Amino acid sequence: MKTSFRPCRLATLALAASALLAGCAAPAKPLYQWESYQPQVYQYFKGESKQAQIEALERDLQKIMAAGNTPPPGYHAHLGMLYAEAGKDDQMAREFQTEKTLFPESSAYVDFLMKNIKQGGSKK
Repeated sequence: MKTSFRPCRLATLALAASALLAGCAAPAKPLYQWESYQPQVYQYFKGESKQAQIEALERDLQKIMAAGNTPPPGYHAHLGMLYAEAGKDDQMAREFQTEKTLFPESSAYVDFLMKNIKQGGSKK
């Protein structure tokens, strides 16, 4: 009795083998490296120490850059807002500009933040 592979069985076997090999592929590298950004935003809204948040975000930014990765959208804008509240206007402007450079779609929001910070500063 002869047994031969039928084209349908051969195609099924090939499909199963390719699915198995595809499952073994290395996972895709994440687009952004978050570190402690999300917990820092939460602490910001809880009213935690701004200086501690600045230090944590700066430390994490060093890790992100050392690994050759990119911080997520909003990272530099958030750091800029913290600098503004700490009275570090030069660092605030640098972080806002970095945010606009990395994520041009954030320009309108960053400009809005700058406008509000300037208006808030002139009322004092």
